Amino acid sequence: MTDTVISSATREVVLGLERPFVMIGERINPTGRKILAAEMAAGNFSRVEADALAQVAAGAHMLDVNAGIPLADEPAILARTVQLVQSITDVPLSIDSSIVKALEAGLAVYKGKPLVNSVTGEEERLEAVLPLVKKYGAAVVAISNDETGISEDPDVRFAIARKIVQRAADHGIPASDIVVDPLVMPIGAINQAGVQVMHLLRRLKNELRVNTTCGASNVSFGLPAREGISATFLAMAIGAGLTSAIMNPMHLEIVKACMAADVMMGHDPDCARWIRRFREAPPLQASGAAAAASPEGSARGRREGGHRRRAQSPS
Repeated sequence: MTDTVISSATREVVLGLERPFVMIGERINPTGRKILAAEMAAGNFSRVEADALAQVAAGAHMLDVNAGIPLADEPAILARTVQLVQSITDVPLSIDSSIVKALEAGLAVYKGKPLVNSVTGEEERLEAVLPLVKKYGAAVVAISNDETGISEDPDVRFAIARKIVQRAADHGIPASDIVVDPLVMPIGAINQAGVQVMHLLRRLKNELRVNTTCGASNVSFGLPAREGISATFLAMAIGAGLTSAIMNPMHLEIVKACMAADVMMGHDPDCARWIRRFREAPPLQASGAAAAASPEGSARGRREGGHRRRAQSPS
């Protein structure tokens, strides 16, 4: 099985087809967040710090760090953001930029093995990003589009992903360090977007044997009750082979869907992580101690449970 190891100075996270799903927090991104963008451009990183800590507390295993602010010095801001986030949390990071100089600035200060977000199948991008990935010993997100744009044919996207894996090998980068993004499109605009992604994920899993990620929030863009769409999409995608996603861990409904999918896929032995996260604490007595169930109550519970089980048994 293919494992992709991402690390900070002190912690490793492993993406794998037979491993638990990896949640990558998406909120350190000024795109569409005017206040955050203005603060980062002005050198105020208090909101970045708060978002980093909140996402880790909510269960994010990694954080995506983006500093795409128009007319700002993105390389300098991204490098400073990477350093700040690494100073307050030990989770590994995804360094996210469309500007190659910004990626290099972030890589130069990063401690550990990061995930670079991203490279595409475009020739210019391949030749600019892959040498950086090799130089810094990073892993990289491979987005399945090229000079022709984003195809609605999942088999065309698969061919682009395979091309990126092959070109990475030419630079000495193993397939285990390629994390393919199948490109999730808004389901409200493209009715078959979900079907396309599931088809592609199965091919990436069974044929290329690579790990995968996506911008999960894209699928529900423009729809009401977005969390329900995103949660269902992620559960289905995990079943099809998705091994990580850049997502919002602050939405409990979405986190539950991912963790439940791990349970169903056999990636949470004995449901241990699910129980640890969601088990209800016993009620407290007046003294503050946890109340123990009385023998009578326990016996009654067993009798009632037995009656219920018998009532549900087939005749």
